[in-house]
Amino acid sequence: MLTPLHIIFYTFATIAIGSALNVILATNPVRSVLSLVVTFFAMAGVWMLLHAEFLSIILVLVYVGAVMTLFLFVVMMLNIDTASSRPGFVSYLPFSIFIALLVTGLLLVVVGPSYFGFAVMPEPLAPAADYNNLKQLGDVLYTEYAYPFEVAGVLLLAAMIAAIALTYRGPLKRKVQIPADQIKVRPEDRVRLVNLPSVPRNNGGAS
Repeated sequence: MLTPLHIIFYTFATIAIGSALNVILATNPVRSVLSLVVTFFAMAGVWMLLHAEFLSIILVLVYVGAVMTLFLFVVMMLNIDTASSRPGFVSYLPFSIFIALLVTGLLLVVVGPSYFGFAVMPEPLAPAADYNNLKQLGDVLYTEYAYPFEVAGVLLLAAMIAAIALTYRGPLKRKVQIPADQIKVRPEDRVRLVNLPSVPRNNGGAS
C-alpha cells in the first residue's frame, strides 16, 4: 500500500537521481557542484526517513556546509575551459550508457525482483523511547567495523599527504625569509665604517 512516507521517499530519491545525473552531464563545473549539493540534501532527507538522524545532519553540516563550499570556491577560482572538454565527454557517452545499462541488468538478474518492492522493504518501524541513534552507530562502528574504520582513516590521510606533495611546487619568484641566516648576521657584515679626512670649513669673505 502506498503511504505518504513512500511518496516522500520517492520524491527525495527522484531528486537525488536527477541531480546526480546532472553532476556528470552539466558542462558548467559550478552547476555540477551545485547539483551535487542538491544530491546531498536529497540523500539527507532519505536518511532522515530511515531514522539515521545523525548521519543526515552530518551530511548537511560537514559535506554541504564545509566540503562542497570549498569545492565551489576552488572551481570558481579555476579557469576551466568547458568548451574543450565537452567533445571528449560526448564521445564517451554511448559507452557510459552501455555500462550503466549493463550494471543495472546485472543487478536485476543477480539480485532478482524479490529484493524490491513494498513487501520486501517496508517503511521502518518507529524507534523506542530510549533509542539513541548516535549510540547505535558508535557501537557498530567501533566494535564490528573498528579495523575497517581505522584503515579508511589511514587511506584518507595518505591521500591527503599525496595530494599536498603532488601539488606543492615550492616558493617561486617571491622573497622568502630564512630565520637561520638572519640570526647569524653580524654587525660588521652589514655596517661599514668609513674614516673620512676632516675638511676645514670655509667661513667665506676672509682673505
